[in-house]
Amino acid sequence: MAIAVRPPIGRFVEQSDVIILGAGAAGLFAAGQAGQRGLKVALLEKAEAPGKKILISGGGRCNFTNLSAGPANYLSANPHFAKSALARYTPADFIALVDRHGIAWHEKTLGQLFCDGSAKQIVAMLMGECPPDRVTLTCGVDVADVARGADGCFTVTAADGRAWAAPALVIATGGPSIPKMGASDFAFRLARQFGLKVVEPRPALVPLTLGGEDALFRELSGVAAPVLARAGKAEFAEAALFTHKGLSGPAILQVSSYWRHGEPVGITFLPDAASDWLIAAKRDRPRAHLRTLLRERLPARLADALADRLALERELGNCGDKDLRAAQAKLADWRFAPNGTEGYAKAEVTAGGIATAELSSRTMEAARVPGLYAIGEAVDVTGWLGGYNFQWAWASAHACAEALAEAKR
Repeated sequence: MAIAVRPPIGRFVEQSDVIILGAGAAGLFAAGQAGQRGLKVALLEKAEAPGKKILISGGGRCNFTNLSAGPANYLSANPHFAKSALARYTPADFIALVDRHGIAWHEKTLGQLFCDGSAKQIVAMLMGECPPDRVTLTCGVDVADVARGADGCFTVTAADGRAWAAPALVIATGGPSIPKMGASDFAFRLARQFGLKVVEPRPALVPLTLGGEDALFRELSGVAAPVLARAGKAEFAEAALFTHKGLSGPAILQVSSYWRHGEPVGITFLPDAASDWLIAAKRDRPRAHLRTLLRERLPARLADALADRLALERELGNCGDKDLRAAQAKLADWRFAPNGTEGYAKAEVTAGGIATAELSSRTMEAARVPGLYAIGEAVDVTGWLGGYNFQWAWASAHACAEALAEAKR
């Protein structure tokens, strides 16, 4: 059986138990979970089809969770907020669901799980989890107004005059990352309308741009290497990629969520090198040059660029230990000064969002606005790269659906 899909034409008023705004990962999953618990759900989506971000995730194969997902893998003004939802719906729970639908998957690296086939399978699975007699999906909905009456009932009115009413409303429209997919700051504007605080949103998991002297590294566009990248107190050992605008790659995307304007990003170019490796090389290979040693460990173009900037062109045997230790220290903590990011257009997610102080960590309901819920990327909970944000979508949606069912009883 397939989920009921309402044609995006005509005018009608529909009464439901809950209205869910946004048919992305969190919204689709919440709709299915709520529908299976007997609630009548109106699932409204602005785009012409559901799950558009899911379809492009993981290179089209959807990195749908991470085996190690836990509270420590998330950034939030309240680092404890995600604990409850993540504990009650785990990666193993979602994997079991994927298995029940016969979707083949594999672990790529660092606990990241991907479909063997296509991300379309995950969207189809989420749609299939929505009972067709309980969940109605309506696409092409341009929301013009959201109001809450004196009786606590929410009414959502579309620009074409269609309207939906329910005692509960779930904000699942995500953040403004990847605007070409229709993303916007709608969730934050709606939250503020109801008096909820919003932690300043910013692009996350996003490439960093370089200017000034660092711009010289743009000549390395396309070169990648394993590094240890740091921003603030966070550090990640993965690959970094030089681009024509600055820095990217998994390690850089990870630290970008923690980076703030004006702060440096530190990179260790040889993370596996011993602390005094150049001093040892001077003893063992006194006639070798630093450039030669770097070329043995790094891509040639990167090795040459670093050697040029370190300016140690003499044989190692003719270099003082002080100079070699200075070069070691520079390579172990090369400081870049990003002048910005590539913005929401290239950001995989949005950091910040609806303040967790406004929400119950158990139910995802707004304390000051009964019946109003927020889940997924709309909330100030941002996961690492590698399936963590999908797991937050599933976990927060599950917590919300349980609460909606409890409220209905």
